[in-house]
Amino acid sequence: MKKAYVFPGQGAQFVGMGKDLYDNNAEAREMFEKANEILGFRITDLMFAGTPEDLVQTKVTQPAIFLHSVILAHTLGADFKPDMVAGHSLGEFSALVANKTLTFEDGLRLVAKRANAMQKACETEPSTMAAILGLDDKTTEEICAAIEEVVVPANYNSPGQLVISGSMKGIEIACEKLKAAGAKRALPLKVGGAFHSPLMEPARIELAEAINSTTFSTPICPVYQNVNAQPVTEPAQIKENLIAQLTSPVRWTQIAENMIADGGTTFVEVGPGTVLQGLIKKVKSDVECMSA
Repeated sequence: MKKAYVFPGQGAQFVGMGKDLYDNNAEAREMFEKANEILGFRITDLMFAGTPEDLVQTKVTQPAIFLHSVILAHTLGADFKPDMVAGHSLGEFSALVANKTLTFEDGLRLVAKRANAMQKACETEPSTMAAILGLDDKTTEEICAAIEEVVVPANYNSPGQLVISGSMKGIEIACEKLKAAGAKRALPLKVGGAFHSPLMEPARIELAEAINSTTFSTPICPVYQNVNAQPVTEPAQIKENLIAQLTSPVRWTQIAENMIADGGTTFVEVGPGTVLQGLIKKVKSDVECMSA
């Protein structure tokens, strides 16, 4: 029986996130203020009282979700005893701070760098994503591979739910073909760009430099990483996988399967929302899932 802590990614944000932590916990307040200082702007103002439009900007969303997750994990104190951790996309950075691979400050700096690099890549080449529901992964993969535009599987979220990523035209063509092949729905997503696709290569190069110059320590427990869904404890390997993450798919279905196979019986979602609990339940309905 093992306890797994999982950390959400972009899309889980909401106005007011983290305010209760700031108001009621002196340590949390200190960490939020430290974050304002590191980022060079008061992200707390946007998190606690901004508009949904403020929060949806990649450069704000990513550090905001990271802060909510990491500070919430910190406030659990002695109760935070992970046997394994994982994070969905951006959430992998939160997981790496939680399991002591990264310091809070270094994690935040990397997330800010990642967000800005991704925002730049999105502005350079307009691109998007779409959620494909009710079709098997293999069919989706084959149809995407046959399209001449850039369009690739980006997030394996749960059985029957795969997000694709690519050029505007590529996603449009793919949605039509996938619906014709039997997908129940092919929903374009309101995102800034084609995350986890080859179109993020400029951001990957920029982030790689920052990751390579940051100290990664041996963690207190394995992190199941997005690129291969495997448990990793070796700092050099964690770095390599984290760099590859921006242009590779998030294998969340496989992460959940592997954590369960390795003895994970209780899953605690740390951060805004309950999305990951729902996805894990679709992999195995009888595992225990809860919010921190």
